[in-house]
Amino acid sequence: MLAEKCFPVLETFKSHAAADDNSIVVSTARFVLATMRSVLIVLLLCTPAFAHDPEHPELNAWFDSLRSSKGPCCSFADGFAVNDVDWESKDGHYRVRLQNSWIDVPDDALITEPNRAGRTMVWPMLFNGETFIRCFIPGSMG
Repeated sequence: MLAEKCFPVLETFKSHAAADDNSIVVSTARFVLATMRSVLIVLLLCTPAFAHDPEHPELNAWFDSLRSSKGPCCSFADGFAVNDVDWESKDGHYRVRLQNSWIDVPDDALITEPNRAGRTMVWPMLFNGETFIRCFIPGSMG
């Protein structure tokens, strides 16, 4: 398995535990292996989404300065670009689709300054299993 290939010490630990007749040692070894596998899977599947565009470093200071009425955007959440089909405006209010659910953007999360990046951006935060919008800046559709 990948965990054993990446961490040879796990394979050694596994073989020693299997050779030992002590069920506590075997249980501990299985627990450690399962934990390491879980950590490896999480590390491989979780990739951060950054608002800052590496192709436009001149915008870094602008991204760092973005604020909504809720406070600084980049200080508390990672932002990312939203495709045109994943946000909409109706009657002066916005909503955005995140993880296949539409979420209303609170008025105090709206960034009102001009969008220098040009693309729609959102800074969501997860709290107690619920997604909240910390900051949102609309882009130009099209």
